[in-house]
Parts: sequence; C-alpha cells; structure tokens
Amino acid sequence: MGKTRFLIDQASVFGEVITVDSVQVYRRLDIGSAKPSLEERSAIPHHLLDIIDPSESFDVGAFLAHAERVIPNIHRRGKIPILCGGTAFYFWNFIYGLPQTPASDPEIRQQAEKDLALWGFVGLKERYTILDPVTAQRLGAQDVYRWTRAWEVFLQTGKPLSAFARHQQPRSDYQLEIFSLERPKEELSRRLDERIDQMLAEGLLDEIRGLLGDGYSEKDPGLRAIGYSEFLPWLVHGQGSRDEAIQALRWHSRQYAKRQRTFFRRIEGARVVNPDFPEPFLELWRQLTS
Repeated sequence: MGKTRFLIDQASVFGEVITVDSVQVYRRLDIGSAKPSLEERSAIPHHLLDIIDPSESFDVGAFLAHAERVIPNIHRRGKIPILCGGTAFYFWNFIYGLPQTPASDPEIRQQAEKDLALWGFVGLKERYTILDPVTAQRLGAQDVYRWTRAWEVFLQTGKPLSAFARHQQPRSDYQLEIFSLERPKEELSRRLDERIDQMLAEGLLDEIRGLLGDGYSEKDPGLRAIGYSEFLPWLVHGQGSRDEAIQALRWHSRQYAKRQRTFFRRIEGARVVNPDFPEPFLELWRQLTS
C-alpha cells in the first residue's frame, strides 16, 4: 500500500489531499511522477495536480501560495486538509516557514540560467559546493531547480543560502499532526523496483517521447525531474542505453527515498507509521472527527 491507497482506505470520508509534489503539479507528467489515477482522485479529492505546463517553473513559494489558498476552502467544506507527497523541501517550508532569502530577480535568474548552460549541471554543483558545503548536503543530487536557485541567491547577495536564518519552531496558526509512512528498507527497495517496472509497462517511454515530440526538452523544468531526466541523454543524444537509464532511475529513486526518510525524522513530534498497521493514524482521526 502506498500513500494514495492508504489515504483512500483511511481518510476519504473526512479528508481532502493537497499534493506536496514538485512533479505532479505538471500536466502530462503522469506516469513518471506516479500521479494518482482519475479513479483514485474520485475516491478522495486531490489538489495541486496538473496546474502548470512542463515548460513553466514552480518553486516552494508557488507551492505555499497555492496551498494557503486551498486550505481555507477545504475547511469550509467541513473536511480536514491532508498534505501528502514526497517533496520534503515543500513540507519543511510549509511547517517552518520560508527563510528570509530575497525575491527572485529576473535578470539575476537569467544569469544563473546562463551559468547553468555554460558549465552544465555538474559544473554548477561543483562551484556551489565549494561556496556552501552545508547547503550542498541538503540539496537533492538531481534537483536542478534548487541548485540553480542557490546559485542565483549567491549572485544576487554574495551570500550562500546557509547564511539566511531558518525558523526554528513550527508555525502556530495550524494544528499540525505529522506522520511519516515508512516501510522496512528491503521492502521499500522492492516496492520502488516494482513501481518502476510498472511505469515502464504503462508506457513511460512513450510519455517521454510524446513530450519531446511536442517540443519539450531537458531545458524545461518538468523534464529535469527524476523519472524523466534519466532517459533524456539516451533518447535525445544517443548517450548510454535504455538499461543504463533504468538503472539510473532505480538509483535516484532509492536515494530520494532515503532523503525523505531522513527529513521526516528531523521533525520533532513526527510519528512513524507502517501503512499496513495504521492504528496510530486512525486514532488521531477519531480524535479530530469525534
């Protein structure tokens, strides 16, 4: 049982889902992002799916703005907002608030994008890691947007991201109940492999080829995500092979899951729940809805 199935089984009567996923926000990125099916969405409402095109940028500020608009509407319907997904960076900033970094400047952003094109992603990461090893340890290895944003902040201020203070206490305007759905490591690895096999069987490569055929490329934010970026060197440039791309996807997926686990365990008060044994989760819902 995954997150979506868990919520359908346990929370569909009294909850609505706000999707916390930096890839599922994109239209047409369905298979590679493991987006809930239309049937699953009819079982429990999902928000923040399919709201932008793959060529558009979407950052944590945009996520927070969308989420803050949706939450009051869910409350007015007498339902409980359930933030659910895999983008830990979005969760962290929803819980603790954004650090006081400057707003993005279009000219500086353009320069950061030029540097990315000139040096490549690996080159940009190497340069920024020298400047800010603390932040470099927190950034996902394949998260092009966040690395480029970190470089942009440095260009704009002369300071690394780690120089900007983060809030130490969770926000107080909501009653936050935080659960981390976790499985034993071996089981999780097996399930990740099975999910990737299922994506391939459902037509992941055709989905990517369709996007490329319609003019999208590795320059577009949506196609930089795990599940898509691994196949672009092979499909676009003839580099590597299909099997090598699949192995890269398996590796990146495991590393991403590891970072998610580490993230949730950093949050004080987060409760670990095995989806197959949901009693702690159900007990909370009984208290909230009684």
